[in-house]
Amino acid sequence: MGKGSRRVREDDGRTDGRERRRRYDSDVKQNEKGGKARDGQKQGIYDRKAYGWRPEQPTPQQGPMNTDCLNLGRSGGFYIQPFKLAMMMKEVKDKSSMEYQRLTWDALRKSITGLVNKVNATNLKHIIPELFSENLIRGRGLFCRSCMKSQMASPGFTDVFAALVSVVNTKFPEVGNLLLRRILLQLKRAYKRNDKPPLLAAVKFLAHLVNQQVAHEIIALELLTVLLEDPTDDSVEVAVDFVTECGSILHDLSPKGLHGIFERFRGILHEGEIDKRVQFLIEGLFAIRKAKFQSAVRPELDLVEQEDQITHEISLQDDIDPEITLDIFKPDLQFVENEKRYEELKKTILGDEFEEEKDSEEGSEDGSAEEFDEEGDGQMKIKDETETNLVNLRRTIYLTIMSSVDFEEAGHKLLKIKLEAGQEMELCIMMLECCSQERTYLCYYGLLGQRFCMINKVYQENFEKCFVQQYSMIHRLETNKVRNVAKFFAHLLGTDALPWHVLAYIRLSEEDTTSSSRIFIKILFQELSELLGIRSLNERLNDPVMRDSFESIFPRDNPKNTRFSINFFTSIGLGGITEKLREYLKNMPRVMQQQQQASSNSDDDSGSSSSSSSESSGSVDRG
Repeated sequence: MGKGSRRVREDDGRTDGRERRRRYDSDVKQNEKGGKARDGQKQGIYDRKAYGWRPEQPTPQQGPMNTDCLNLGRSGGFYIQPFKLAMMMKEVKDKSSMEYQRLTWDALRKSITGLVNKVNATNLKHIIPELFSENLIRGRGLFCRSCMKSQMASPGFTDVFAALVSVVNTKFPEVGNLLLRRILLQLKRAYKRNDKPPLLAAVKFLAHLVNQQVAHEIIALELLTVLLEDPTDDSVEVAVDFVTECGSILHDLSPKGLHGIFERFRGILHEGEIDKRVQFLIEGLFAIRKAKFQSAVRPELDLVEQEDQITHEISLQDDIDPEITLDIFKPDLQFVENEKRYEELKKTILGDEFEEEKDSEEGSEDGSAEEFDEEGDGQMKIKDETETNLVNLRRTIYLTIMSSVDFEEAGHKLLKIKLEAGQEMELCIMMLECCSQERTYLCYYGLLGQRFCMINKVYQENFEKCFVQQYSMIHRLETNKVRNVAKFFAHLLGTDALPWHVLAYIRLSEEDTTSSSRIFIKILFQELSELLGIRSLNERLNDPVMRDSFESIFPRDNPKNTRFSINFFTSIGLGGITEKLREYLKNMPRVMQQQQQASSNSDDDSGSSSSSSSESSGSVDRG
């Protein structure tokens, strides 16, 4: 029963399809009689295209270009190949026509975007003249949009884009002002929407513009105030990144403002309402500040003199107009005159040197090609930016250390590794990392580090840097790692492989130490007392030559810090090294009284001398 009904349905469907075809054929015949067959077919095609398809694209051979097609979208509604575009521009005779303006606008947009996309630190000086050869006054909106898009796509090149903008800003301040307004507007929108990636990109770009002094430092302080007013995990993280990028220039231009920002960071830490990860970021920022921020601008990107730079000051509270219409094509009634004016302006900026340099570069390329063909032995130097060689070096050092029987064998094998200039630091870091990863401290690492410090002074200097770096980041290590690192450096200090003046970096007070740093100091000095003995350790710490290096460990500037140091060493069983500090604390009231008496005596002497001088003057008047 089921199969028969299914067949009946299929037969009904076939008959319906045949009837539809007959109706369609009859309609076509009627249209052919009326002379409308082909027109009707075309009309049906275009009706379908109006819903989902694009209209047919005119080719240059079909006749003159239609202005309606050119006004469709950014690229004129269709794509034109570059060589065809150049041919079409040559064919246009009226330079002020809308078609020609549209073609030049598309060429300008593509050239500016291409130059901005390929800029980097090495070719920046070559890109700038090519960029000035384009009409930046007409395409300032395109330039700002390209810079912001490229910076968001590759934040690692933000300082390069900022250097490019700083050079353009010296000649065309309106371009720098427009870019700064758009960045601030993007920042405000992202902050209101809680959109973190655009906010981070805008903040980083703004920081590097502050470093280049295109943006005023007041904008930076205002932004930090807004971010830290109602602190959240994301806002504090963004503020930390911002201060890390432009802290150096703020320290030079507005130290009081930066101090207020860091006091706010300190208050957020004490409140403890944010996440632990963000607290670690703030502590790392304080360590960066203590080590004095990195230079604001790289030397190869410092292209503008300070007196030539034009700084813009815009408030976040102002109503900002991004002038988005500058990104869209508009016909210019005075197009030819404006192009001539920019040509004259370009000659004043670049002069004839740019054309001469182009010709010389072409000649040098031809000459170098000929020399390469003649010699045939030329080799290209390829620079690896993926740090593959560095990873392989670290792997080799790690396997050598772990596979050696004793420190002498390890030292012999490591010295055979060919290190380039500056890679000695990697060896020291890997040695310290391997030591910290052990469950218990092994003298093997201390003897190996001692051997390298004795062989070459370069390793000694690098271990000094490692000591400073490890102490500043000691709060990130686990207790076991802190113990191993402290014993490693204690071995180097006890064997005089490392100079003792590195201890000057340690400041022993309640405010400047954390629980991790106190554990580090405790294990360090306990290990030193075991290696040297308490008597020789006391003699070394009381050496008058090294007294300046130990003032931060045995402070005498404040009685509170002095008591803290004494109590700390007494609690870890090393109270014997604080005898002189105890005597100083006992004699401190006497010293203060003597100073007060001396000051009062000097005041009395000055008063008596003034009274005697007044009496002598009175006697002279009587005479």
